[in-house]
Amino acid sequence: MTHIGDIMTKDVETCSLKDNIFEVAMKMKELDVGVIPIVENKRLMGIITDRDIVLRCIAEKQPPSSKVEDIMSENLFTVSPDTTTQEAARLMAKEQIRRLPVVENGELVGIVALGDLAVRDLTDNQAKHALSEISEDDGEQAIH
Repeated sequence: MTHIGDIMTKDVETCSLKDNIFEVAMKMKELDVGVIPIVENKRLMGIITDRDIVLRCIAEKQPPSSKVEDIMSENLFTVSPDTTTQEAARLMAKEQIRRLPVVENGELVGIVALGDLAVRDLTDNQAKHALSEISEDDGEQAIH
């Protein structure tokens, strides 16, 4: 049985609460990613997605200098490194999310994306099921 710790991305770029939305957006562009975890003293405080920036900043006419904490999603679903890939896929399908922060003892240790599960060719088709469940929703929800 495969665990999240076996497939997660371990070298995760982050921003801090001191950063503003412009800085987060520039890091997303530089890294070609759509999500940046917000971390203070190694503890996961929240996550900002490109969608969060569009809906909570641009669409609400907030300046790019807005505080990260005003835009980020704070109530997150997370998994631990010892969570099975099947459990993670079920959580992603149920909660309609595409990325899960991996936390151990309150500290961010990685991130796993739905694509990470899909490329592992899970024998029980959990990743395919999760993707189909998430894709049924017209708009991607922010990570909760």
